[in-house]
Amino acid sequence: MDETAARQAFEQALETHEPAFGTFFLARLLELEISYSDEACSIAFPVRDFLFNPQGSLHGGVIATVMDISMGHLLKHAFGAGGATLEMKLQYLRPVLPPSATCQGCLLRRGRNISFMESRVWDAEGRLAVHATATWRPAQPAAAG
Repeated sequence: MDETAARQAFEQALETHEPAFGTFFLARLLELEISYSDEACSIAFPVRDFLFNPQGSLHGGVIATVMDISMGHLLKHAFGAGGATLEMKLQYLRPVLPPSATCQGCLLRRGRNISFMESRVWDAEGRLAVHATATWRPAQPAAAG
């Protein structure tokens, strides 16, 4: 593992994070480059060895985190409020290896109380590596106090 790169990534995230969509600590640590189209949230990110599982590929929990971010950020971007993940199912199709990967979150259906989302991760060669579906609850308005 490249310990210097791990320390640098952590220090950079500490110095630049803000408590907001796209700039919170994990987004900075994972070096996520987030962009939006009309119907999707796309995330490009490097695959760094300090995020590997014991088999030498990107850890599934890191992948799940990026996918969750793609869907939550899309809801925030499209509707002004994020929400909470009620459930998420991932299908790991192939390992994600360096140097990079991309993720795209899409809205399948938005209801009044539940939204159905999808996210996909592709490796640097453009091969589908992970597919996820999720159910989201819209953000609840703050209670009057």
